[in-house]
Amino acid sequence: MPELYIGLMSGTSLDGIDAGLVEFNGDQINLLDFEYTPFSDSIRSDIQDLSQADSAIYLEKYGVIDTQLGHLFAQACNNLLKKANIPASSITAIGSHGQTIYHAPEKPSAFSLQIGDPNIIAEQTGITTVADFRRRDIAAGGQGAPLVPAFHQAIFSQIFDLSKENITIVNIGGIANITYLSANKTIGFDTGTGNTLMDFWIQKNLDKAYDKNGSWAKTGLENIELIKILKQDPYFSLSLPKSTGKEYFSPSWLNEKISQTPDCSAKDIQASLCYLTAETITEAIQKHAPLTDHTLICGGGMHNGYLIELIEKNLHHPVSSTAEFGINPDHVEAMAFAWLARQTMNNLSGNLTEVTGAKAPVILGGIYPGRNGLN
Repeated sequence: MPELYIGLMSGTSLDGIDAGLVEFNGDQINLLDFEYTPFSDSIRSDIQDLSQADSAIYLEKYGVIDTQLGHLFAQACNNLLKKANIPASSITAIGSHGQTIYHAPEKPSAFSLQIGDPNIIAEQTGITTVADFRRRDIAAGGQGAPLVPAFHQAIFSQIFDLSKENITIVNIGGIANITYLSANKTIGFDTGTGNTLMDFWIQKNLDKAYDKNGSWAKTGLENIELIKILKQDPYFSLSLPKSTGKEYFSPSWLNEKISQTPDCSAKDIQASLCYLTAETITEAIQKHAPLTDHTLICGGGMHNGYLIELIEKNLHHPVSSTAEFGINPDHVEAMAFAWLARQTMNNLSGNLTEVTGAKAPVILGGIYPGRNGLN
C-alpha cells in the first residue's frame, strides 16, 4: 500500500522553503507534487542575524523567529496539500529539516541547531511531524551531516546499476557536499563552500541575491594568489568524516582572506569564489572518489552555468543534472527529508556511519504527534 510523506527543506542559501509530496510504494520513491515558498527579505535578514558566527543574540529574537518559521513551514505544507488536492489525513508524516542557524560538529561540545518549531507544524497541519534529525547522530558520535547520502543511496540505486557504474552526486547549496555510490562502498561529506560566499559577495557589491548563471563571475578573472590563500584553509585537507557550515565559511572568513590581496577587484573576487567552489568539488571527487564514472549535480548551484562549466572542465567523465534522470535538482533535498521521516516512523536508522562517523546507526529525529496521535 503506497504511503505519502511531505519533506520540508530550508537550506543554507536562505532562499526559501522547499516542500515535496513524496509517495513510497515499497522501494519505489516518486515525487507527486512540489511547492516552493520564497523567504521575505525581512525573515531572510533575521535568519542571517541569528546565524552570525561568534555573535550574541537575544533569546527573545531567537524564539520569535523559531515561531515564525514554524508557521511558514506549516503554511508551505498546507499550500502543497491544497495544490495537490490531497487531504492531510492521507499523509503519514512530515519530515522537517528546519533552518540551520549553527552547525559546529568539531567543537568539544559538538552541536547542530535547526529552528522552525515542529510543534506548530504538527498543530497547524494536523500531521505527525518528524524534526531535529541531526542531533541524534551527533549524540552517537557523528557529525550530524551530511544526512542526504543515505537517501541518495536509496533513490539512485533504483536508477543506476551500481555493479556496472560508480556514481557521484554533488549537491551545491550554500555548502557543497558529495555522495559517492558504488556496489560495495558509499561515502559522503561536505566539500566546503558552495553558493554562500558567492551570494554574500554579489549582495554586498551589486545588491543582488545571487549571481544568476554566474554571469558576473564570468566577467572577472580568477586571481591565482587569492585562490591559493582560500584553499590553504585547513578544512579542505581534513580527513573524513567532515562537515561544515556557513558559520565557518562566513563573511568574516572571506574578508580576512581577501585582505591579503588588496588589489583584487570585486568581479575578480567573484570569479575566484566561483573557481574555488568548482575546484574544491572536483578535487574532492578526484581524491576520494577517483573511480567515478558519472557525476550528477543537484541543488541551486546547478543553475549557475559558469560554475557547472568549470566543474565539467576539471572532470574527465560525464557530468549531468539529476533532471536528466527524472529528478529535478531543486527537489532532491525535500524528498530526502520525506524519506528520513519515513525511516524514523518505521523504526529504521537514517544515518550512514561511514558518512557521519557515528559509532552506530541510529533512528533520527523527534516525533511530534499529529491531531490523531501516531495512528
